[in-house]
Amino acid sequence: MNFLDKKLINNKHNQLKSLDMKKHFDNLLIIGIMLISLVSQAKTKVMTAETLWEFGRVSDVRISPDGKTILFGITYFDIDANRGTRNLYTMPVSGGKPTQITNTTINEFNALWRPDGKKIGFLSSESGSVQLWEMNIDGTNRVKVSDIPGGISGFNYSPDMKNIVFFKNVIVLPGVKDLYPDLPKANARIYDDLMFRHWDHWTDNSFNHVFIASYNNSVVGDYYDIMEGEPYNSPLKPYGGMDQIIWSPDGQKLLYTSKKLFGKDYAVSTNSDLYLYDVKSKDTKNITEFNKGYDKNPAFSPDGKFVAWESMETDGFESDKTRIMILDLAKGTYKDYTKEFDQSSSGFVWSAKSDFLYFISGVKATHQIYSLEIKTGKIKQLTQGRHDYTSINLAGSSLVATQMTMAMPVEIFRIDIKTTSQTQISFVNKEILDNLKLAKIEERWVKTTDNKDMLVWVIYPPDFDPAKKYPALLYCQGGPQSAVSQFFSYRWNFQMMAANDYIIVAPNRRGLPSFGQEWNDQISKDYGGQNMKDYLSAIDALKQEPFVDENRLGAVGASYGGFSVFWLAGNHEKRFKAFIAHCGMFNLESWYGSTEELFFANHDIGGAYWENPKPKSYEFSPHRFIGNWDTPILVIHGEKDFRIPYTQGMEAFNAAQLKGIPSRFLSFPDENHWVLQPQNSILWQREFYRWLDHWLK
Repeated sequence: MNFLDKKLINNKHNQLKSLDMKKHFDNLLIIGIMLISLVSQAKTKVMTAETLWEFGRVSDVRISPDGKTILFGITYFDIDANRGTRNLYTMPVSGGKPTQITNTTINEFNALWRPDGKKIGFLSSESGSVQLWEMNIDGTNRVKVSDIPGGISGFNYSPDMKNIVFFKNVIVLPGVKDLYPDLPKANARIYDDLMFRHWDHWTDNSFNHVFIASYNNSVVGDYYDIMEGEPYNSPLKPYGGMDQIIWSPDGQKLLYTSKKLFGKDYAVSTNSDLYLYDVKSKDTKNITEFNKGYDKNPAFSPDGKFVAWESMETDGFESDKTRIMILDLAKGTYKDYTKEFDQSSSGFVWSAKSDFLYFISGVKATHQIYSLEIKTGKIKQLTQGRHDYTSINLAGSSLVATQMTMAMPVEIFRIDIKTTSQTQISFVNKEILDNLKLAKIEERWVKTTDNKDMLVWVIYPPDFDPAKKYPALLYCQGGPQSAVSQFFSYRWNFQMMAANDYIIVAPNRRGLPSFGQEWNDQISKDYGGQNMKDYLSAIDALKQEPFVDENRLGAVGASYGGFSVFWLAGNHEKRFKAFIAHCGMFNLESWYGSTEELFFANHDIGGAYWENPKPKSYEFSPHRFIGNWDTPILVIHGEKDFRIPYTQGMEAFNAAQLKGIPSRFLSFPDENHWVLQPQNSILWQREFYRWLDHWLK
């Protein structure tokens, strides 16, 4: 309540002293003060676990064929129901209030403009299985247009509107029930090869396959599998989507991504390729056979003459530099346009005249939009600022992109290509953010032990008082090759950490992209080396500040960050008073023997532990330093995590318990490498701060 509010109310109160209404006014005065107080409190709220689930999550931005209207989805979560609901919205490219065009609890997804702009197609399970539906652009006349047995997982219209492409899961190889039909109640899995499980599911002899179906005026006709009988996936599992399957501008060809390897070969390689399928002849051609690393996410130029795609050179290295490769279809020649560009590139979008390619690239822990002039090969940075762009679309003379920061979930922005001005045009979460006290984020550069400059984000509590001494948390990033950029996380949320009265120290240590490939690559086979020194350089620099209590330091992290915490627990020389490790590698030998994508382990660790000589990386295994453990630790793991199996967390917790170290094990039976369900996530946050507050406050 401000001074002016109080003065007005008191003046009115004095005027009514002699009236019988005084008693009534006194009651109104009390109510008024309470209401003003509530409003004041609402505007100074800090981030909580529940707040994170109030935000609307914007996704899948698509531009209408005339370049005037944006189609997108927003997911809102119901904590009590423990689920989210996604509905569709439209909005002018020029900006304005979004119009909600669906209002169901079904979760429409993969929404697209039909090429003629007269309909919107989308996927929905409203009929019992996921099928293609269409509606008018205002959301009316909602009609199911496909009836594919078992449903479909993704689709797109051909530009000439004569066909659609879709993908679905199909059984290709025989399973237990096929081998032993007389044992219908037998419950077993039989494997003769790798990979027998992937990410969070056991393999079941099924694969994503690409299908083409005829399409005529909202009628889906006959369809066929262009990969029939092949034990391969397109799109790639587990997280590939329709960006890996595209039509040529004339609708006569289809380009799809697949890693056509099987078993052990699949487990140890990243060699995916792009396959060009001719709709008329039904011939398939591998157009990237020359490259042995990842090739994926292609983009045809509008004139049909070129194909651009994301390409990594090194087989087995999933965090290699992502290059811009462009193939001249008529000449059959290709070129790496980023040979002299020491950054990775993604999210390719062509200009209408096929003379420019727009893309996203990480630079100094931000993600910006760039342009590539095809004729000259010149690359230009279009955007500046402390933010991450996550997707881009072309809309006439503008780009429509999604952006997030550490203080803002994803929103939609318009970028003028000529002037490079950036304008926010969606404000889905403005009301929530306006009522939050947000943390201040500071960029610092810290000298490392080898005299390099390292970017460290420092995040301060919303009501930071430099005269106070605060506990501080060293944030250890996962990946390991994943930048501490301007991401807005719904679990590792820096705003929420700071709101709990901690100083957050988040270094972009060795092994993180956006600082050149040399900085990114250094971590491979050196897990306990320079990057760990970088962590300690960051926390040692910040603990010198008068507002940091060096006797109340903690270290937290997930995945490789969890490994980092386990390693620091045995090598921190009493710097820290509390640890939290989520889904971390604890014993590299047992981890190597139980993880699934072995190409990652082979590249970053150096190979199997039984090799002679044994890779040096195993000397960095945290379990080798358990004798030095002396600090309380919370271990968290998801039981569906097959990348880093939950037994790694069990080993660490058992060791801490047997050594008499205060420790706790938080296990989620139905979560994988992440914690995705609302109530599980809130529980995760509560346990996170219950542990830290106990040992650091």
